[in-house]
Amino acid sequence: MKDTPASSRPLADLMRPATIDDVVGQTALLGENGLVRRMVDGGKLSNLILWGPPGCGKTTIARALANSVDMEFMPMSAVFSGTADIKKAMEVARMNRDIGRNTLLFIDEIHRFNKTQQDTLLPYLEDGTVVFIGATTENPSFNLNNALLSRCHVGVLQGLSSEDLLTLMSRAEKFLDAKLPLDAAARTHLAQMADGDARFLLNTVEYLMSAGFKTDLDADGLDAAVQKRAPLSDRSGDEHYNLISAVHKSLRASDTDAALYWTARMMTSGQDPMYLFRRLTRFAMEDVGLADPNAMQMALAAWQIYERMGSPEGDLALTQLVIYLGTAPKSVGNYKAQKAAYAAARETGSLMPPKHILNAPTKMMKNMGYGAGYVYDPDTASGCSGQNCFPETMPRRKFYQPIERGFEREIKKRLEYWDTFRNKK
Repeated sequence: MKDTPASSRPLADLMRPATIDDVVGQTALLGENGLVRRMVDGGKLSNLILWGPPGCGKTTIARALANSVDMEFMPMSAVFSGTADIKKAMEVARMNRDIGRNTLLFIDEIHRFNKTQQDTLLPYLEDGTVVFIGATTENPSFNLNNALLSRCHVGVLQGLSSEDLLTLMSRAEKFLDAKLPLDAAARTHLAQMADGDARFLLNTVEYLMSAGFKTDLDADGLDAAVQKRAPLSDRSGDEHYNLISAVHKSLRASDTDAALYWTARMMTSGQDPMYLFRRLTRFAMEDVGLADPNAMQMALAAWQIYERMGSPEGDLALTQLVIYLGTAPKSVGNYKAQKAAYAAARETGSLMPPKHILNAPTKMMKNMGYGAGYVYDPDTASGCSGQNCFPETMPRRKFYQPIERGFEREIKKRLEYWDTFRNKK
């Protein structure tokens, strides 16, 4: 193995590509006709936001861009910097410009800047003091000011593929002039374990190279030697909402196996189970509804079981609920009926109920016709009198439209039966 430099720089930093031609992956941005490739080929960079998961190469691409067009690279972290730091950096950039040297300002975690800090950048972007590249793991649409976004292109990066990570492994072996102590299956397993994160991969390679293993590890040996990387999923950012959306829409599509997978992804990455139960209970009401009235009771029961038993025993209640909801008939009749009824209530204002369905607790109210003509429906031969209960000046409206699926098929028959009596009236 080659001797490493005296500094303690990690392997990921030592191997950082010098130009974009050396960057692994991200062909959508760096390949022919890609956004970044066109900038380099044209010899002129534009302000850019690089959005992608950890370890996908945002900082690497920014540094390589500066090298590719011969610009001064000025890195900054939004976690540790503020408005005063931005202004100091701009003074240096102006001095660089005075001597004919252009500056690329790179701000990592740009979403951590507040509105004022983001606005501080705007005049310097307008007058060309710097070319700005910001890196973020959060959706720029939600976390960056419109004013800043309007002055930048957005480049979307993906986690590296297993093939990309295997290429990085080979590069690391060549760089270190040594072979990883892994058999073929373990190499593939390490690429999968990295889950698209080049930094995790190279840090693991560095550890494996220095750990002194006497024989090659298989996949199980690798698991024993290396702490597994938790699947990417933060509790409040984009990935959190991406995963719960995947659960919800898989259930809606009755793709139960996919729903189980996305639920497992949430649970194994440390998501709050109570949030998941809340969303599943909402699904039972909103997307299954009266097509299967038991769905709501199942959701509440599974939620309560988990609260009482916790994990891992309560995990089975969650799995059973996901299977039940995924295989249940779906209906939004309840949801649509609510929206339609609320809209009608807002439109019609304060219309009085018809007097025959009002109580008459006083003689005066009885003389005014309250309760006159009321028929006690359960006491009729059919169980339905057909009386109209809408306001007298309001035409009848049909808010609830049951479907021909699940239990709602029976409800539809009942409503049609009762409608025959109302039509006679």
